Amino acid sequence: MLKVASASQAAWIVFGVMLAAIVGAWVFELFGYLPCDLCLKQRWAYYAVVPLAGLLAVLKPSWIRPGLFLVFLFLVASTVFGIYHAGVEWKFWEGPGTCGAGQLSGLLPDLNAPVVKCDEAAIRVLGISLAGWNAIVSAAMAAVAWRGIQSGRQ
Repeated sequence: MLKVASASQAAWIVFGVMLAAIVGAWVFELFGYLPCDLCLKQRWAYYAVVPLAGLLAVLKPSWIRPGLFLVFLFLVASTVFGIYHAGVEWKFWEGPGTCGAGQLSGLLPDLNAPVVKCDEAAIRVLGISLAGWNAIVSAAMAAVAWRGIQSGRQ
């Protein structure tokens, strides 16, 4: 069973793991694994959760639980989005029509930008795409946030 001693500890755990995950995604990108449109949209949750969890970890205790609930909601949404994207990669369902269309420059497609298709995993680690890992990490951190909300200590 997951043990979280306090809401503050949960905020620190979420902050650290989510920060490491987004930095890892940037490192993969530096090594040439370009993100697709859905990959970039999955990062929005990280850009919200990392600063919010970091702020909660140092705020007054009365703010931590309500803030962790907001973090929890972001992470549940990120989990669902990761599952959706992984399903697109495994061809379980169709992705949005913008997948593989290339980047737009103004109103026209940028023909110099590389086309990164959403239905093809750029890399798989232990057989799981980065979208799948996003779902796993987001679900685990949602559980940590929830346990922090449920803990008896601030």
